[in-house]
Amino acid sequence: MNVLKVAAQSKPTAVAGAVAGLIREDGRAELQAIGAGAVNQAIKAIAISRSYLSPQHMDIVCVPTFMEVEINHNQRTGLRLVVQRWDYDEVHHIAELPEGATVEHWEDAEPPDGNGSSF
Repeated sequence: MNVLKVAAQSKPTAVAGAVAGLIREDGRAELQAIGAGAVNQAIKAIAISRSYLSPQHMDIVCVPTFMEVEINHNQRTGLRLVVQRWDYDEVHHIAELPEGATVEHWEDAEPPDGNGSSF
């Protein structure tokens, strides 16, 4: 299986197209990302790929795991994201908002502890 190595400079739409193509062809894709910027682009790509697959009534799930890699004789921890085709109705239902719920705008959201931190 091909592994998509995502960098901080990767275009999420291009990676999403590759993910969608692999899902259509093989039912599975694997992404690897090292560093916060690369992980951010990979996650955005996975979210975007859902919209590319939706017209064909396909959906996906993602299973993240850590991996160790050696770069320039240094051990680095990366993220391995295995994406698999999943039953559209089951996954699509999970991603829906509960009845009556609304999406908050980040700027308007009150931090949980009231002192400006998210956790």
